Amino acid sequence: MHANLASIMPQVLGAWCEAEGHEVHFVVYTGFEDLASELPRDLDLLFISAFSQSAQVAYALSNMFQQRGAVTVLGGPHARCYPEDSQKYFDYVLGFTDKEILRTVLAECTPHRPLGRRLAAKTQPQHLPSLAERWKFIDQTLQKAPTIKLVPMLASLGCPYTCPFCIDSTVDYQPLEFDQLKTDLRFLRTKMKRPRVGWHDPNFGIRFEQTMEAIESAVPIGSIDFLAESSLSLLSEPHLKRLQRNSFQAILPGVESWYDLGGKSKTGANRGLDKVKQVSEHINMVMRYVPYVQANFVFGLDGDAGKEPFELTKEFINRSPGTFPGYSLLTAFGRAAPLNLDYQRTGRVLPFPFHFLNNNHAMNVKPLNYSWPDFYDGVIDVTAHTFSKQAIWNRFQANRGTVPRWMNFVRAVSSEGFGRLKYYRTVRGLLDSDRHFRAYFEGETTELHPFYVARLKHDLGPLWDFLPAGSLVHDSHAYLNSMPAPAPATNGHVKEAIAEVVAAHDPEPAPVSVAAGAPAN
Repeated sequence: MHANLASIMPQVLGAWCEAEGHEVHFVVYTGFEDLASELPRDLDLLFISAFSQSAQVAYALSNMFQQRGAVTVLGGPHARCYPEDSQKYFDYVLGFTDKEILRTVLAECTPHRPLGRRLAAKTQPQHLPSLAERWKFIDQTLQKAPTIKLVPMLASLGCPYTCPFCIDSTVDYQPLEFDQLKTDLRFLRTKMKRPRVGWHDPNFGIRFEQTMEAIESAVPIGSIDFLAESSLSLLSEPHLKRLQRNSFQAILPGVESWYDLGGKSKTGANRGLDKVKQVSEHINMVMRYVPYVQANFVFGLDGDAGKEPFELTKEFINRSPGTFPGYSLLTAFGRAAPLNLDYQRTGRVLPFPFHFLNNNHAMNVKPLNYSWPDFYDGVIDVTAHTFSKQAIWNRFQANRGTVPRWMNFVRAVSSEGFGRLKYYRTVRGLLDSDRHFRAYFEGETTELHPFYVARLKHDLGPLWDFLPAGSLVHDSHAYLNSMPAPAPATNGHVKEAIAEVVAAHDPEPAPVSVAAGAPAN
């Protein structure tokens, strides 16, 4: 992880383990450290928190330390999304983790091989250690951050929105204690002269009035800078004025699609160009109050077809030149969302190694309405437009302040802009020129192309030698395969089904039965 994006839960785990009387060694891996030397050789218990893109690194580390006699535990998003695969390489695989789950692992601390033990609390923790309790781990992380240093905080967990591709769509919204939030902010001002806080809430400001009152009552207005991910539906002009007054320097709203999720973007039934116009106007208003805005989009959703989604995004770039767009390719992360079951049932999920599941280097869902070449043509077109010299200059001029201007410029010319464009063009060329490469994308073979093997080997470096056998391959339908088989229909069910069909075509009025529980957005 980039140091400024490091997660909160490993810090929480460190504080809880210390409270239980254990000696804790804490490491944030930013991609440059030699983990073999950074981690002590004589560990009894190794906890690893990983996103799926870090799964192969995590598997290699687990293998290395199991060989040294340690018991290994995996938590974080990958453990929640792919528990069946993770169990092959860890002694414990944790879903939601609270103190009781942790105490179980600490008390038992036993190897479980060849299949690890799965444990999970029913909900996310109701309480987290204070900022003071985890400060030693935060401070250690910030030492690896560049000039701008972000302190991670949470005001809530879960999300009330039901974006079908999101891991938080099925997690109940849960505000954390506002008194604790106040205490944490006051403590932070004793540690840093002008702190910057990055809110890690999936959707900041759901309880807007209470959250802002807590911030304003805790610290002098303007004494801390804030960054947050929020929804356009929450960013009314009165709310934006209040955010500006409290020195919110960056907002990351999710637009996602020009055809769906109108509730999240506050566009209602508007679709297509009408939604572009409404969102663009709203985003431009946000930028009058918040210096830095990143709007997030997902390409490849089932509602997309033809060139229009990409052309609409280009139109948005032209209408809102100061916004930095964050593009993601649709990715089905195992158990992350119920929608993934539908993708698996229809055979659309591809077994790309986890290392490439970072929303950009591989799209593991076959598009519903595109061939692969047509899809990548669209992605390349909109990316080239977004990071053209003219668009970069327009973005530079439209932003105010040195930091937003140069952040956008650096992001555009680095791996996030120019780098991804180059990568997409490479993939697009291979789709035409290499039959094996194309066959993998079409699901005709599961044999991984050397292009991906070489990249993985390069990225893992010395850890490549510790990758367990078979860990480049996973069951991309494990979620579906874990579901109980549907019960066979009895004659009674068949009769009922036939009766429904007959009634639907009967010209005479008939009683109608309506089943509640239609799919979410």
